[in-house]
Amino acid sequence: MRTSADWRFVLSHPAHFISFGFGSGLSPIAPGTMGTLVAFPLYAYLKSWFGHSDWLFLFFIFQLFIFGIWLCGKTGRDIGVEDHSGIVFDEIAAFLLVLYFTPEGFFWQALAFFLFRFFDILKPPPIAYYERMLRGGLGVMFDDLLAAFYALICLALFKSFLG
Repeated sequence: MRTSADWRFVLSHPAHFISFGFGSGLSPIAPGTMGTLVAFPLYAYLKSWFGHSDWLFLFFIFQLFIFGIWLCGKTGRDIGVEDHSGIVFDEIAAFLLVLYFTPEGFFWQALAFFLFRFFDILKPPPIAYYERMLRGGLGVMFDDLLAAFYALICLALFKSFLG
């Protein structure tokens, strides 16, 4: 059973390549942060592709979460570590959701990034609880979804105070 990842593993199956954030999860420094950064250009592309179809875009992000349960579960089983640090599809999908609701502009997007990473790393209740209790791909995806909601709540509060 393998417990470490390299390009050979990542390229051995499309699920591994996608769940490792197209290789960003191989970063030796802060792979989750590198994976989160992948969401920025992906969001810009998807936003132009979906245009003004908000419901279609949100439905697509929802499908990413459903797909991510299988995707991250498969990669975790294949590498032998359920929530391997290189699996960053969960960060990408969750941060796409955050970016969707984030106001335009560098300040807001930087704040969204900081807040999401803060909650994803710190894992305040109930995030840590669900990370421990949920197994497989669902556990990998769900804790990042909760971190996204925490970040969005904070963004909404900042926006209401700053106007």
